Amino acid sequence: MAISAREAAFKAISAFRKNGAWSDAFLNNVIKKENMPLREAALASRLCYGVLQNKSLCDYYISCFSSLKQNKIEPQVLDILELTVYQLLFLDKIPASAAVDEGVKLAKKHIPRAASFVNAVLRKISSNIDRLPAISGNTIEERLSVRYSHPLPLVQMLSRFMDLDSLGKFLAANNDIAPVTLQANTLKINTGALLESLKSEGVEAELHPWLCDCISVSGIGNLENLMAFRDGYFYIQDAAARLAVMAAAPKRGDSVLDGCSAPGGKSFAAAVMMENTGGILASDLHEKKLTRIEAGADRLGINIIKTAQMDATVFNPDLAGKFDLVIADVPCSGLGIIRKKPEIRYKDIEEIKCLPEVQLKILANVSKYVKPGGTLLYSTCTIVPDENEGVIYRFLAVNGNFDTEPFALPEPIGEVKSGMLTLYPHIYGTDGFFICKMRKK
Repeated sequence: MAISAREAAFKAISAFRKNGAWSDAFLNNVIKKENMPLREAALASRLCYGVLQNKSLCDYYISCFSSLKQNKIEPQVLDILELTVYQLLFLDKIPASAAVDEGVKLAKKHIPRAASFVNAVLRKISSNIDRLPAISGNTIEERLSVRYSHPLPLVQMLSRFMDLDSLGKFLAANNDIAPVTLQANTLKINTGALLESLKSEGVEAELHPWLCDCISVSGIGNLENLMAFRDGYFYIQDAAARLAVMAAAPKRGDSVLDGCSAPGGKSFAAAVMMENTGGILASDLHEKKLTRIEAGADRLGINIIKTAQMDATVFNPDLAGKFDLVIADVPCSGLGIIRKKPEIRYKDIEEIKCLPEVQLKILANVSKYVKPGGTLLYSTCTIVPDENEGVIYRFLAVNGNFDTEPFALPEPIGEVKSGMLTLYPHIYGTDGFFICKMRKK
């Protein structure tokens, strides 16, 4: 018998707290191992993500009604409290009494000595849910930090390049439920037929409002169980990453290098745009990641992708001037995909500061592989200017043989005359993402 959604979410939340395990990977393993039904798997995902997205807010209200200070509450007990308080605050379809009862059951099962404490705290919060205390804080940044559960140092860093209104909207968007986005593999199927195939398998699916061959889905559980997945009718890729490849505009017969390719989405998108003609070299520092790209290409029926283990910071003379298009989707802070990986908000800010040097080193190196007249695309899944425009300006200052180049994308974006674009989740509904297109003279 499969475990309950709350039990699965509790395990994933505890795993993240104890050893920093990525919640989505851990939870997916639990769902797969326990063969959880679709509805239970979807609820487990919502609970797990919801707690990590709203941890500080849940803790704030727990502290308001607990007889113990937070640092005196056992970690597993706090996990259970957060899991239940999240349901009380955000999941209207779950009766408060049911949420509290299930929380107490978890406590009785895992920490029986704390069950009465858990029951008391949860019932106090439940009975006061319509008159919870206001969030306190000396500054707007402090209140935003609690309200949207982003560490204060991160909020303060973001406030240096975002006005407070935009900052609040960005933080709120990071706590939204992000739809899973699929790209139709038009080498095998048209988008309308894929949409019907997904619906026939019980998936809630709809066409993306403004990006062709793109479908948003929910209530899916394990994607690999879908026949449409096994048949290679789609690959998973956010609209932002797809837009980056559209900006690069690979053509039939082009030679393409995807310099930091794992997990392969941009290589797949380029191959589809190139109608499976020409050639794509998908490289990555970690060889084990390349087998996933090879398996994905095989599933999609793409035969123009070759893989190679390669350090993107180290020059390979055999590749010099060989490619019509080089894609440098560099390692970054990931602050544009917090809504999908809520743990990213807890990264050490000091670690982020050293990233631009690595990013610039990669960009400078792979630029040597672009043919004269060819295209260089730089992209990140972050919205931090130091990692984005800052890297580009530093690169162009010492590489006069490259210029930024305008590109056009579907509305509501349209023409990007500067050749540089930052996408924000609260504006476009995509991941936070940066795209820069350059041309070699």
